[in-house]
Amino acid sequence: MARLPWLDAVLAAGAVPASFVPDASGGRSDAADVTGADVMEGSGLAVHELRHPPLAPSAVTFVDGIQRWAVVGYDGVVPLISAYVAAAARRRTGGRLHTVAEESRRVIVTAEGSLSPPVREALRRSGEPVVDLKDDVPGQPGRTLTAAGMRIERLRESVERAVAEPLADRLPEDEWLVVDGVLSNSKDLASHPRTLGLIKSHGAQYFTGEELRRALMLPPGHRTSVFQPHRHGSQAVYSWYVRIWPWEGHDLLYGLLRVEARADAESIARADAIGAWLVNERKPLSTPDARFDRLLYPIHDVETYLRSRAPLHLVTDPGSRLPPAATAATAATAEPGT
Repeated sequence: MARLPWLDAVLAAGAVPASFVPDASGGRSDAADVTGADVMEGSGLAVHELRHPPLAPSAVTFVDGIQRWAVVGYDGVVPLISAYVAAAARRRTGGRLHTVAEESRRVIVTAEGSLSPPVREALRRSGEPVVDLKDDVPGQPGRTLTAAGMRIERLRESVERAVAEPLADRLPEDEWLVVDGVLSNSKDLASHPRTLGLIKSHGAQYFTGEELRRALMLPPGHRTSVFQPHRHGSQAVYSWYVRIWPWEGHDLLYGLLRVEARADAESIARADAIGAWLVNERKPLSTPDARFDRLLYPIHDVETYLRSRAPLHLVTDPGSRLPPAATAATAATAEPGT
Protein backbone atom coordinates (compact mmCIF):
# COMPACT_ATOMS: atom_id res chain seq x y z
CA MET A 1 0.00 0.00 0.00
CA ALA A 2 1.19 3.53 -0.74
CA ARG A 3 2.33 5.40 2.35
CA LEU A 4 -0.37 7.62 3.87
CA PRO A 5 1.09 9.96 6.51
CA TRP A 6 -2.29 10.61 8.09
CA LEU A 7 -2.84 6.85 8.47
CA ASP A 8 0.55 6.42 10.15
CA ALA A 9 -0.50 9.11 12.63
CA VAL A 10 -3.86 7.56 13.53
CA LEU A 11 -2.33 4.08 13.80
CA ALA A 12 0.25 5.48 16.22
CA ALA A 13 -2.68 6.92 18.19
CA GLY A 14 -4.32 3.51 18.59
CA ALA A 15 -6.25 2.73 15.40
CA VAL A 16 -5.93 -0.72 13.81
CA PRO A 17 -4.83 -1.14 10.15
CA ALA A 18 -7.22 -2.63 7.60
CA SER A 19 -7.30 -3.28 3.88
CA PHE A 20 -10.71 -3.66 2.31
CA VAL A 21 -11.98 -2.32 -1.02
CA PRO A 22 -15.79 -2.76 -1.14
CA ASP A 23 -17.28 -4.14 -4.36
CA ALA A 24 -19.32 -0.95 -4.88
CA SER A 25 -16.37 1.42 -4.46
CA GLY A 26 -15.98 2.02 -8.19
CA GLY A 27 -19.52 2.35 -9.48
CA ARG A 28 -22.43 4.74 -9.54
CA SER A 29 -25.88 3.91 -8.26
CA ASP A 30 -29.28 4.49 -9.79
CA ALA A 31 -32.60 4.97 -8.04
CA ALA A 32 -34.35 1.61 -7.72
CA ASP A 33 -38.00 2.56 -7.46
CA VAL A 34 -41.03 3.28 -9.64
CA THR A 35 -41.03 7.04 -10.20
CA GLY A 36 -43.40 7.38 -13.15
CA ALA A 37 -43.22 9.73 -16.13
CA ASP A 38 -45.33 11.88 -18.45
CA VAL A 39 -45.09 11.08 -22.16
CA MET A 40 -44.33 14.33 -24.02
CA GLU A 41 -44.51 12.95 -27.58
CA GLY A 42 -47.81 11.46 -28.69
CA SER A 43 -50.54 10.02 -26.48
CA GLY A 44 -48.56 7.12 -25.00
CA LEU A 45 -45.14 5.54 -24.98
CA ALA A 46 -44.47 4.32 -28.51
CA VAL A 47 -41.58 2.76 -30.42
CA HIS A 48 -39.96 4.89 -33.13
CA GLU A 49 -37.55 3.68 -35.80
CA LEU A 50 -34.49 5.94 -36.17
CA ARG A 51 -35.08 7.19 -39.72
CA HIS A 52 -33.46 10.64 -39.54
CA PRO A 53 -29.80 11.23 -40.49
CA PRO A 54 -27.58 11.13 -37.41
CA LEU A 55 -26.49 14.31 -35.70
CA ALA A 56 -22.97 15.24 -36.84
CA PRO A 57 -21.38 17.78 -34.45
CA SER A 58 -18.07 19.35 -35.47
CA ALA A 59 -16.66 18.39 -32.06
CA VAL A 60 -17.92 16.63 -28.94
CA THR A 61 -16.64 16.82 -25.36
CA PHE A 62 -17.25 13.76 -23.18
CA VAL A 63 -17.33 13.99 -19.37
CA ASP A 64 -17.11 11.15 -16.87
CA GLY A 65 -15.99 10.61 -13.29
CA ILE A 66 -14.69 7.83 -11.06
CA GLN A 67 -14.74 7.09 -7.36
CA ARG A 68 -12.37 4.82 -5.49
CA TRP A 69 -12.34 4.14 -1.77
CA ALA A 70 -11.06 1.63 0.71
CA VAL A 71 -11.25 0.95 4.44
CA VAL A 72 -7.65 1.42 5.60
CA GLY A 73 -8.17 1.33 9.37
CA TYR A 74 -10.58 0.99 12.27
CA ASP A 75 -10.87 2.82 15.56
CA GLY A 76 -13.00 0.35 17.48
CA VAL A 77 -15.88 -0.29 15.05
CA VAL A 78 -15.50 3.08 13.33
CA PRO A 79 -14.01 2.69 9.83
CA LEU A 80 -11.31 5.02 8.52
CA ILE A 81 -11.83 5.31 4.77
CA SER A 82 -9.43 6.69 2.19
CA ALA A 83 -11.42 8.02 -0.79
CA TYR A 84 -10.57 9.50 -4.16
CA VAL A 85 -12.94 11.06 -6.67
CA ALA A 86 -12.06 12.53 -10.04
CA ALA A 87 -13.65 13.76 -13.24
CA ALA A 88 -12.30 14.67 -16.64
CA ALA A 89 -13.49 16.05 -19.95
CA ARG A 90 -11.96 14.92 -23.24
CA ARG A 91 -12.81 16.73 -26.46
CA ARG A 92 -12.92 14.85 -29.76
CA THR A 93 -11.91 16.58 -32.94
CA GLY A 94 -10.67 14.89 -36.09
CA GLY A 95 -11.26 11.47 -34.53
CA ARG A 96 -8.86 12.12 -31.63
CA LEU A 97 -9.57 12.78 -27.97
CA HIS A 98 -7.59 15.16 -25.78
CA THR A 99 -8.12 16.31 -22.20
CA VAL A 100 -9.55 19.81 -21.76
CA ALA A 101 -10.44 19.78 -18.05
CA GLU A 102 -10.03 17.58 -14.98
CA GLU A 103 -10.41 17.76 -11.24
CA SER A 104 -9.83 15.36 -8.34
CA ARG A 105 -10.19 15.25 -4.58
CA ARG A 106 -8.78 12.98 -1.88
CA VAL A 107 -10.64 12.80 1.41
CA ILE A 108 -10.93 10.75 4.59
CA VAL A 109 -14.40 9.47 5.40
CA THR A 110 -15.24 8.57 8.99
CA ALA A 111 -17.55 9.38 11.90
CA GLU A 112 -15.37 11.94 13.68
CA GLY A 113 -17.60 12.24 16.71
CA SER A 114 -17.35 8.49 17.39
CA LEU A 115 -13.54 8.31 17.23
CA SER A 116 -11.49 7.95 20.39
CA PRO A 117 -9.95 11.30 21.49
CA PRO A 118 -6.34 10.31 20.56
CA VAL A 119 -7.31 9.16 17.05
CA ARG A 120 -9.57 12.16 16.50
CA GLU A 121 -6.77 14.52 17.54
CA ALA A 122 -4.24 12.76 15.30
CA LEU A 123 -6.64 13.07 12.39
CA ARG A 124 -7.20 16.76 13.11
CA ARG A 125 -3.47 17.44 13.26
CA SER A 126 -2.93 15.74 9.88
CA GLY A 127 -4.78 18.57 8.14
CA GLU A 128 -6.39 16.16 5.67
CA PRO A 129 -9.95 16.97 4.48
CA VAL A 130 -12.55 14.84 6.24
CA VAL A 131 -16.07 13.89 5.18
CA ASP A 132 -17.82 13.39 8.49
CA LEU A 133 -20.50 10.70 8.80
CA LYS A 134 -21.97 12.66 11.68
CA ASP A 135 -25.55 11.66 10.93
CA ASP A 136 -24.71 7.96 10.81
CA VAL A 137 -23.97 6.31 14.18
CA PRO A 138 -21.46 3.47 13.58
CA GLY A 139 -23.00 0.02 13.91
CA GLN A 140 -22.80 -3.00 11.66
CA PRO A 141 -20.03 -2.38 9.10
CA GLY A 142 -22.35 -2.86 6.13
CA ARG A 143 -24.61 0.02 7.18
CA THR A 144 -21.70 2.37 7.77
CA LEU A 145 -20.07 1.50 4.46
CA THR A 146 -23.36 2.06 2.63
CA ALA A 147 -23.60 5.53 4.17
CA ALA A 148 -19.96 6.23 3.27
CA GLY A 149 -20.52 5.08 -0.30
CA MET A 150 -23.45 7.47 -0.70
CA ARG A 151 -21.43 10.42 0.60
CA ILE A 152 -18.52 9.57 -1.72
CA GLU A 153 -20.88 9.28 -4.67
CA ARG A 154 -22.30 12.75 -3.96
CA LEU A 155 -18.75 14.10 -3.77
CA ARG A 156 -17.96 12.51 -7.14
CA GLU A 157 -21.08 14.05 -8.65
CA SER A 158 -20.06 17.50 -7.39
CA VAL A 159 -16.62 17.11 -8.99
CA GLU A 160 -18.24 16.02 -12.27
CA ARG A 161 -20.44 19.13 -12.22
CA ALA A 162 -17.40 21.30 -11.47
CA VAL A 163 -15.79 19.97 -14.65
CA ALA A 164 -18.87 19.92 -16.91
CA GLU A 165 -20.69 23.16 -16.05
CA PRO A 166 -17.96 25.62 -17.10
CA LEU A 167 -17.57 23.72 -20.37
CA ALA A 168 -21.30 23.98 -21.08
CA ASP A 169 -21.20 27.73 -20.38
CA ARG A 170 -18.60 28.31 -23.12
CA LEU A 171 -19.54 25.54 -25.55
CA PRO A 172 -19.26 26.72 -29.20
CA GLU A 173 -22.47 26.77 -31.25
CA ASP A 174 -21.56 23.76 -33.39
CA GLU A 175 -20.31 21.51 -30.56
CA TRP A 176 -22.00 19.16 -28.07
CA LEU A 177 -21.29 18.05 -24.51
CA VAL A 178 -22.03 14.45 -23.46
CA VAL A 179 -22.07 13.57 -19.76
CA ASP A 180 -22.01 10.05 -18.38
CA GLY A 181 -24.96 10.16 -15.99
CA VAL A 182 -27.96 12.37 -15.36
CA LEU A 183 -28.35 16.06 -16.18
CA SER A 184 -31.19 16.61 -13.74
CA ASN A 185 -28.89 17.36 -10.77
CA SER A 186 -27.47 20.47 -12.47
CA LYS A 187 -29.40 23.58 -13.56
CA ASP A 188 -26.64 24.59 -15.99
CA LEU A 189 -26.49 21.19 -17.68
CA ALA A 190 -30.23 20.49 -17.69
CA SER A 191 -31.00 23.83 -19.35
CA HIS A 192 -28.31 23.68 -22.04
CA PRO A 193 -29.59 23.01 -25.60
CA ARG A 194 -26.59 20.89 -26.69
CA THR A 195 -25.82 18.82 -23.60
CA LEU A 196 -26.83 15.19 -23.23
CA GLY A 197 -26.80 12.82 -20.28
CA LEU A 198 -26.30 9.11 -20.99
CA ILE A 199 -27.49 6.61 -18.39
CA LYS A 200 -26.32 2.99 -18.61
CA SER A 201 -27.92 1.62 -15.41
CA HIS A 202 -31.66 1.16 -15.26
CA GLY A 203 -32.68 0.82 -11.62
CA ALA A 204 -35.28 3.60 -11.87
CA GLN A 205 -38.59 2.48 -13.38
CA TYR A 206 -40.72 5.04 -15.21
CA PHE A 207 -43.41 2.82 -16.75
CA THR A 208 -45.49 -0.26 -15.97
CA GLY A 209 -47.44 -2.82 -17.97
CA GLU A 210 -47.41 -2.58 -21.76
CA GLU A 211 -45.38 0.65 -21.80
CA LEU A 212 -42.65 -0.99 -19.70
CA ARG A 213 -42.63 -3.94 -22.10
CA ARG A 214 -42.18 -1.58 -25.07
CA ALA A 215 -39.30 0.22 -23.39
CA LEU A 216 -37.40 -2.90 -22.33
CA MET A 217 -38.03 -4.86 -25.53
CA LEU A 218 -37.04 -1.97 -27.79
CA PRO A 219 -35.55 -3.26 -31.07
CA PRO A 220 -32.06 -2.13 -32.12
CA GLY A 221 -32.00 1.12 -34.10
CA HIS A 222 -35.18 2.32 -32.38
CA ARG A 223 -36.10 4.70 -29.58
CA THR A 224 -39.09 5.27 -27.34
CA SER A 225 -41.23 8.37 -27.26
CA VAL A 226 -39.79 11.28 -25.32
CA PHE A 227 -41.00 11.46 -21.72
CA GLN A 228 -40.48 13.62 -18.64
CA PRO A 229 -39.51 11.62 -15.53
CA HIS A 230 -41.26 12.36 -12.23
CA ARG A 231 -39.24 13.22 -9.09
CA HIS A 232 -35.95 12.87 -10.89
CA GLY A 233 -33.27 15.24 -9.61
CA SER A 234 -33.84 18.91 -8.93
CA GLN A 235 -34.22 19.99 -12.58
CA ALA A 236 -36.78 19.06 -15.22
CA VAL A 237 -35.43 17.07 -18.18
CA TYR A 238 -36.78 15.15 -21.14
CA SER A 239 -35.69 11.56 -21.60
CA TRP A 240 -36.01 8.60 -23.96
CA TYR A 241 -34.58 5.10 -24.42
CA VAL A 242 -32.40 4.07 -27.37
CA ARG A 243 -31.31 0.52 -28.25
CA ILE A 244 -27.87 0.41 -29.87
CA TRP A 245 -27.37 -3.40 -29.97
CA PRO A 246 -29.83 -6.32 -30.29
CA TRP A 247 -30.73 -7.75 -26.89
CA GLU A 248 -31.95 -11.20 -27.96
CA GLY A 249 -29.64 -13.89 -26.61
CA HIS A 250 -28.37 -11.56 -23.88
CA ASP A 251 -30.72 -9.74 -21.49
CA LEU A 252 -33.38 -7.05 -21.69
CA LEU A 253 -30.97 -4.25 -20.76
CA TYR A 254 -28.27 -5.23 -23.27
CA GLY A 255 -27.47 -2.27 -25.52
CA LEU A 256 -30.11 -0.08 -23.86
CA LEU A 257 -29.31 3.56 -23.11
CA ARG A 258 -31.47 6.24 -21.54
CA VAL A 259 -30.86 9.77 -22.81
CA GLU A 260 -31.51 12.99 -20.92
CA ALA A 261 -31.77 16.38 -22.63
CA ARG A 262 -33.23 19.84 -22.04
CA ALA A 263 -36.98 19.85 -21.40
CA ASP A 264 -38.20 21.64 -24.53
CA ALA A 265 -39.70 20.98 -27.96
CA GLU A 266 -36.30 21.12 -29.66
CA SER A 267 -35.20 17.99 -27.79
CA ILE A 268 -38.24 16.13 -29.13
CA ALA A 269 -37.47 17.30 -32.66
CA ARG A 270 -33.86 16.12 -32.34
CA ALA A 271 -34.57 12.78 -30.63
CA ASP A 272 -34.29 10.71 -33.84
CA ALA A 273 -31.07 12.40 -34.99
CA ILE A 274 -29.54 12.04 -31.51
CA GLY A 275 -30.55 8.38 -31.34
CA ALA A 276 -29.02 7.66 -34.75
CA TRP A 277 -25.83 9.44 -33.66
CA LEU A 278 -25.60 7.24 -30.55
CA VAL A 279 -26.07 4.09 -32.64
CA ASN A 280 -23.11 5.23 -34.77
CA GLU A 281 -21.07 5.78 -31.59
CA ARG A 282 -21.32 2.10 -30.58
CA LYS A 283 -18.09 1.38 -32.49
CA PRO A 284 -15.28 0.90 -31.72
CA LEU A 285 -16.24 -1.44 -28.88
CA SER A 286 -15.30 -0.52 -25.32
CA THR A 287 -13.83 -3.94 -24.65
CA PRO A 288 -12.64 -5.47 -22.39
CA ASP A 289 -15.08 -3.52 -20.19
CA ALA A 290 -18.02 -5.78 -19.34
CA ARG A 291 -20.41 -2.87 -20.01
CA PHE A 292 -19.27 -2.45 -23.63
CA ASP A 293 -22.83 -2.91 -24.94
CA ARG A 294 -23.87 0.38 -23.28
CA LEU A 295 -20.53 2.13 -22.72
CA LEU A 296 -19.66 4.40 -25.64
CA TYR A 297 -15.99 4.28 -26.51
CA PRO A 298 -15.28 8.00 -25.82
CA ILE A 299 -16.73 7.62 -22.31
CA HIS A 300 -14.64 4.47 -21.88
CA ASP A 301 -11.62 6.52 -22.97
CA VAL A 302 -12.30 9.12 -20.25
CA GLU A 303 -12.65 6.36 -17.63
CA THR A 304 -9.40 4.75 -18.77
CA TYR A 305 -7.62 8.10 -18.51
CA LEU A 306 -8.96 8.67 -14.99
CA ARG A 307 -8.14 5.15 -13.80
CA SER A 308 -4.55 5.56 -14.95
CA ARG A 309 -4.21 8.50 -12.56
CA ALA A 310 -6.01 6.99 -9.53
CA PRO A 311 -4.08 6.03 -6.36
CA LEU A 312 -2.85 2.44 -6.55
CA HIS A 313 -3.77 1.64 -2.95
CA LEU A 314 -7.45 1.93 -3.88
CA VAL A 315 -7.29 -0.89 -6.43
CA THR A 316 -8.39 -4.33 -5.23
CA ASP A 317 -5.56 -6.84 -4.74
CA PRO A 318 -7.04 -10.39 -4.86
CA GLY A 319 -4.30 -11.67 -2.54
CA SER A 320 -4.84 -8.96 0.05
CA ARG A 321 -7.77 -10.86 1.63
CA LEU A 322 -5.71 -13.95 2.50
CA PRO A 323 -5.09 -14.43 6.24
CA PRO A 324 -1.47 -13.79 7.33
CA ALA A 325 -0.74 -17.52 7.98
CA ALA A 326 -1.96 -18.47 4.50
CA THR A 327 0.10 -15.69 2.94
CA ALA A 328 3.23 -16.90 4.73
CA ALA A 329 2.58 -20.51 3.74
CA THR A 330 2.06 -19.51 0.11
CA ALA A 331 5.33 -17.60 0.09
CA ALA A 332 7.22 -20.51 1.71
CA THR A 333 6.02 -23.05 -0.88
CA ALA A 334 6.45 -20.84 -3.93
CA GLU A 335 8.92 -22.02 -6.52
CA PRO A 336 12.20 -20.06 -6.58
CA GLY A 337 11.99 -17.19 -8.96
CA THR A 338 8.17 -17.11 -9.06
